[in-house]
Amino acid sequence: MEANGLRHQNFPELKNDTFLRAAWGEDTDYTPVWCMRQAGRYLPEFRETRAAQDFFSTCRSPEACCELTLQPLRRFPLDAAIIFSDILVVPQALGMEAITLTRQQLAGRVPLIGFAGAPWTLMTYMVEGGSSSTMAQAKRWLYQRPQASHHLLRILTDTLVPYLVGQVAAGAQALQLFESHAGHLGPQLFNKFALPYIRDVAKRVKARLQEAGLAPVPMIIFAKDGHFALEKLAQAGYEVVGLDWTVAPEKAREHVGKTVTLQGNLDPCALYASKEEIGQLVQQMLDGFGPRRYIANLGHGLYPDMDPEHVGAFVDAVHRHSRLLQQN
Repeated sequence: MEANGLRHQNFPELKNDTFLRAAWGEDTDYTPVWCMRQAGRYLPEFRETRAAQDFFSTCRSPEACCELTLQPLRRFPLDAAIIFSDILVVPQALGMEAITLTRQQLAGRVPLIGFAGAPWTLMTYMVEGGSSSTMAQAKRWLYQRPQASHHLLRILTDTLVPYLVGQVAAGAQALQLFESHAGHLGPQLFNKFALPYIRDVAKRVKARLQEAGLAPVPMIIFAKDGHFALEKLAQAGYEVVGLDWTVAPEKAREHVGKTVTLQGNLDPCALYASKEEIGQLVQQMLDGFGPRRYIANLGHGLYPDMDPEHVGAFVDAVHRHSRLLQQN
């Protein structure tokens, strides 16, 4: 889909831009918060909506994607919505229609985040044919067929760039790239087969947005278990670096400096704790990251058996404690 064809959408005015300002490194009155997989099976209304059709049929329905994206916003005072989809969904017009519909239905309440899987992560699913605890078959390609691996990664990059630009044209106000399987690569393989394509996606998306006359949007890179690459990720062309829960906030800040915004990184399983302890853990996290250049999130996605009330306690604790931090 050409970006030019959708750039004149008449979207509602944004009322809460706290997430975007934090992503761009601007000061905010409080720390914005959203959750990976915030549209998920832990919500009974999500399970009810999804019961009617299989996963990919849901992903192909703009109305269903819109409804699932909006559900957590009705429950929690989140500062961003992320479009309901899957990193394995290839570019298709229906996906763009879902973003446009959701942006309209949000009515300017919060920004809408678009996303995609990074080239290496997409390659793992293509080679493995599904999930794997080792990614041994995909890594075998890297060692035995390096040229073919680079060729495939370039093809995936060439596909991702217009896909992400199309999401912005359709209404996405930020983009997150998921390198979900960074941890299966050591520093050498990551630097050779993942990082160059992560950089290329950011560089080319930004250039294409400018060429299409579209306003720039902040881009987030989330490389799970990629703590060994934090410094390089901070210099990869993204405004925000997402962190999983295995990284100490102070150490992360030390590695990336103050040139990028950090996002994360409460252990998702912390939401199994009492609401009181969730508040304490959030306070520790906020103290570690500090009030500037920071977006609160979990270190990975919400799990299906989590209590929605505990998710609400997490969101409320971020807002409450961060406002206190700003006052001190």
